[in-house]
Parts: sequence; structure tokens; C-alpha cells
Amino acid sequence: MDKKIQEQESDYAITPRAVDYSQWYLDVIAAGELADNSPVRGCMVIRPNGYAIWENMQKILDSSFKAKGVRNAYFPLLIPKSFFEKEAEHVEGFAKECAVVTHHRLALDDKKKLEPAGLLDEPLIIRPTSETIIYSMYAKWVHSFRDLPLLLNQWANVVRWEMRTRPFLRTTEFLWQEGHTAHAAKEEADATTLQMIEVYQEFFEKYLAIPVIKGIKSESEKFAGAVYTTCVEAMMQDGKALQVGTSHMLGQNFAKPFDVKFTDKNGQPQYVWQTSWGISTRAIGALIMVHSDDKGLILPPKIAPIAVVVVPIWNKDSEMVGVIEQAKQAAAQISSQAGCVVYVDEREGRPGPKFYEWERKGIPLRIEIGPAEIANKKVVIVRRDLGDKAIAPLADLPAKIKELLESMQINLYERAMQYREKMTKAIDSYDEMKTFLSGKDSGFVTAGWCGNAECEAKVKTETTATIRCLPLQQDHKPGKCIVCGQETTDTVIFAKAY
Repeated sequence: MDKKIQEQESDYAITPRAVDYSQWYLDVIAAGELADNSPVRGCMVIRPNGYAIWENMQKILDSSFKAKGVRNAYFPLLIPKSFFEKEAEHVEGFAKECAVVTHHRLALDDKKKLEPAGLLDEPLIIRPTSETIIYSMYAKWVHSFRDLPLLLNQWANVVRWEMRTRPFLRTTEFLWQEGHTAHAAKEEADATTLQMIEVYQEFFEKYLAIPVIKGIKSESEKFAGAVYTTCVEAMMQDGKALQVGTSHMLGQNFAKPFDVKFTDKNGQPQYVWQTSWGISTRAIGALIMVHSDDKGLILPPKIAPIAVVVVPIWNKDSEMVGVIEQAKQAAAQISSQAGCVVYVDEREGRPGPKFYEWERKGIPLRIEIGPAEIANKKVVIVRRDLGDKAIAPLADLPAKIKELLESMQINLYERAMQYREKMTKAIDSYDEMKTFLSGKDSGFVTAGWCGNAECEAKVKTETTATIRCLPLQQDHKPGKCIVCGQETTDTVIFAKAY
């Protein structure tokens, strides 16, 4: 990784965002015990806390996909090199990132060192994405219009050889889901492309409390081999953009080279129309960067593996059993009536370090319960997002917990939305845009664009900002390209990005 995640298990000091945002991000990952460096350059180990978040993401998305008629399958990790050569634009887009397997075994040399042996007849590519291997199978499975639509998804790992890596945001190996569909008509494929980007929009906004902008990528930014790419873009706390999900209309660009045909209702052979769409563990990086603070991780209740932690507090050994028993009763009551995951921290030790631990791990609510609380039949509840303390009667605890979790979910979304709005500027002067994008507090710029790739490239060269998307929701009012002044009705978002 560019900067190492802190290696000392006991050292969880978090660098303030204002001092070093990049180091703050790595510190939050370390303090939350989400991931660690691995012996393989550019690859990370996802620790149980981080993987539990990914599992929750999988459950939510898998349910959404299946509600749309999508089924899960699994395809090989290794893809013949010749498959990539069938679609020129696709291979050009991924060629520099491919990891290649050239041998099928190891052998000892004269010096008793292991060396690759058994040269393969054809090199195999470790999948950077699976269009080619999946569509070679679609060609075997699709024969008639009755076989369509074919809607499949796979949960898998992929490898893209990255030079500059950052945990969750950009790693050589990462986890993702990739959906692949085949349709009899272009209109169906267009509709599916938009439908799936809307699934992602709902996922990020409803569950991760991350406001996103739904849009279309420019020609230079679209997926290699796609007719067009739709996306959802989010703003991080440093004003940079992060592409968190994409859905691609592939047209017949893969159907033709892979010969994915069907016989239509009139008995005529036709090529299918295809889409692909996916999100990855990058979503965890977005979660960290959008919501966390200088104390550590903050998790929205709807995605948090643990929604509530109960910390029993006792001063005398004689109090321990009774306090823990009351804590467990309260936890069971909350779990059954409020419908959330509750953890009772009954480990020995002072409460202060426990409070700090659960705070840096981002648990939404913390309940403190001791002899005084039991006597008064009231407990202290602390919100992770605001740090506010509330007093709630034990009898009303489930209802209060449910209320606070819902309030926190809404607050996190609104806070992120307010920040994005504050950091987004409508600009019509190129010099003003350059000044804004080069400043310390840069964010999103909404401006007119003529559609010319030269204007887009000029902005990228002079500011390092890119066109994040052409928002799908816009008025298309007459305006001018911010670069060349040509008349246009398209507004785009320029921003620096991860």
C-alpha cells in the first residue's frame, strides 16, 4: 500500500483529517480492524470486521437482484488469452492491468530452487472482469427466443494489476459482484441497464446513507467495450469523487465476436443484446470516507454488523453477575423487539477502554448499564454519529433504540448530502473552474460541456479533474461549454477522483 496501515495492534492513534486525509483513512481502517496489509504487494487482508460489512452488503444486493429475476452462477477465474482478443476495445482497455498465467507447475532446478515449468499452450488471464468467459458460455446456452432473457450474477474476486493501491478503494485483488444479462431486444437491454443502476442508487442511499449522483459516463470514461456506461458517483469528505457502481449497455459488441445468437419468433437468427453491471468492496471504502470522523469509523445502522453494544459496568466483583444478567436481558429484549443485532461486552476490564474501542469500530449505539441504572430502571444510550447521550427507561428500551437507529440513519444521509451540496459549485468560467479545482477545498463542479473529447482532455491535463458523469436528472437548458464556449444543453460534473 502507499502508506502502511499501522502494524501495532495496540496503536490506534488516528491522524486528524485536516492534517493528513490519506493517513486518516488508513488509520480508521486500522482502528476499526477492517483490513491489514498482506505479504503480496497491492493486496489486502479483509479482517472479520470488514468482511462482516461486505456480507451485509451481499445480503442486501443479492435480495435486490433476485427480486429482479437474477440468479447466481460461478465462472472460471482463468480466461484464455484468445477470448480477450475477440473484442478489440475490451482488450485494449484491460491489457495493461492483466495478470497472466504462463506455466502449469513448479519444478526444482539444479540449485534446488523452484522455477516455473510446463509452459501452457495458451496463456491464461486471471480475470479482470468476466464478460469474455461468460459470453463464451452464453453462446452454448442461448438458442431460441425462449432462452431469453438470461439474467445471471456472480460473486467473485478479480485481479487488476495496480501500481498505486489503497485499501478497499484500489487493490490488485478485490471482491465484487458482476451481473451479466442477454436480451432479445435492444429496448430490454437499455431498460435493464437503467434498472440496475437504480438498484445501486437505492442500495447506497437507503442502506449506506450515501447520496449518489446517477449519470452516464463520457466516451473516454465508459467501460471498455460498452456502447454506454451508467454510473453512481459519491463525494468523499475531501471533496473527491468515487465511482461506486456501474451498469453497462454492451449492445451487440460481445454477442457478435462470441456468436451469441438466438432464433427469433419468425425463425430468423439474431444476435442478443447484453448488459453487465457491478459494485465491489470499494463500497466499504466509500462508507469509511463519507461518514467517519477523527474518532474512527461510523457505520450507518442499516449496514452495521452490530447495531448496538451493551457495556455492563460494575465496581465490585459482587455486582458483576447481576449487572451482566441485566445487560443480557436488555440485549435480548432489544434484539427481539427492535429487530437488530446486539452485542453484550462482558469482558473484564475498565469501561473507558471499551467505550473507546466500540467508538473507533463505529458501532451505532452504545448502552451503559450498571448498578445505578438497574436501581433507577434507566440506562444511558450514546449515539456514535452525534455523541449525544440519552436516558431511557428499561421498559421502553426497544422502542427508544429503534427510534435512535432510524434517526441516525437519516442524519448520516442528510449530513452527507448537505456536505455535497456545500462542496458543489455551478461555474461558467473556465479560469474560475481551474482555480476552484486546484484549491484545498475543491469539490464538484457542474458546468456545460459540448461533448468534444478535446475539451474533456484539456480539463484533465490542466486540472487532473475528469468528467464524472452527465447526470441523468437535468433540465438540458441552453448553455455553453465551459472550455470552448460552444452552445450546449448538456451539464456535466467535473471533479478530482479516486
